Amino acid sequence: MRLLIATPLYPPELGGPATYSKILEEELPKHGITVALVKFTDVKRYPKGIRSLLYFFTLLRAGKDADLIFALDPVSTGLPSLMAAKLLRKPLVLKIVGDYAWEQGKQRFGISSSLDMFVRERQHSPLVRLFQQVQTYVAKEAKTVIVPSEYLKGIIEHWGVANDRITVIHNAVTKENAGTLPKDLPQKRPRIISVGRLVPWKGMGGLIDAVADARQKIPDATLIIAGEGPDRNDLEAYAKARLRDGYQFTGSLDNGEVHALLASADMLVLNSSYEGLSHLLIEAMIEGTPTIATAVGGNGEVITDGVDGMLVPHGDRTALADAIVALATEEGLAERLHFAAKESSKRFSVKTMIEQTSKILTENV
Repeated sequence: MRLLIATPLYPPELGGPATYSKILEEELPKHGITVALVKFTDVKRYPKGIRSLLYFFTLLRAGKDADLIFALDPVSTGLPSLMAAKLLRKPLVLKIVGDYAWEQGKQRFGISSSLDMFVRERQHSPLVRLFQQVQTYVAKEAKTVIVPSEYLKGIIEHWGVANDRITVIHNAVTKENAGTLPKDLPQKRPRIISVGRLVPWKGMGGLIDAVADARQKIPDATLIIAGEGPDRNDLEAYAKARLRDGYQFTGSLDNGEVHALLASADMLVLNSSYEGLSHLLIEAMIEGTPTIATAVGGNGEVITDGVDGMLVPHGDRTALADAIVALATEEGLAERLHFAAKESSKRFSVKTMIEQTSKILTENV
């Protein structure tokens, strides 16, 4: 079988699709599937309309020899992949890890509602409605949609995609060799880290507030935020105002550097308002990093509260600060979560994910 993967991200870029595409590239050939990749990264330097057109023609050329096209998002790679698949008369399988229209609405069009509410409401922005129409069209035209969590399956069903055409395959993360730590990290403890795109739904501002509150009981707490995004300047200014010192923004890190940071941390905090199925949480489990996450999206499918991590209600600043203090001060808690998390990480094995994925891909040729 010859598979063409259309991916929006690829290492050294960070993000779930980057990690996922690299794993597929390395592991699927062991199951008799030849893999070729077309990376959206290669056309990003061009203006928006031109880059999409160039990407479509690249897919069209590469897809001639493929038995199936596998797109890893429903819009930037999904729409050009669907057009190429139709012209080439090839089947399309689609991986969806989030709601593109909601994410764009949050970043650009003032959407304030949660994803669960967003999929039930009529949107006023014409562009947001257009994004919804595009992602729904691509999902409905694909032979099969793969999602990483039961939560996201429910979201895609709200788009109008039939239940029996959506398959849940949990993501997996490979153990990375730790890279080097960023320079000049604050040395006081506990070291609290968060990793992700600096966008509204990652809740970095709320995390800064919670750390400021937690410092009333753990004054030496430091905060390290790794990642890039449109909110970075505002967040740095906010951290300076709220924390004054004992914090650092590292910018974008590669996977090895992220694992080094996880291994060095006393805790990871993921304060997002939405997650499909977080690669970061699984990476933290692999390292045994004690973790606090919001009880949203697929986070509850990764973490069992009080067993291998801690879940707090989204938007509850007091609960988040209390969890940080508890993890830093309660005797034996961090150690217990460390060992339980490492054991739980075995549920997200690459072997299982690849076996399930290769089966679905082969069935759709």
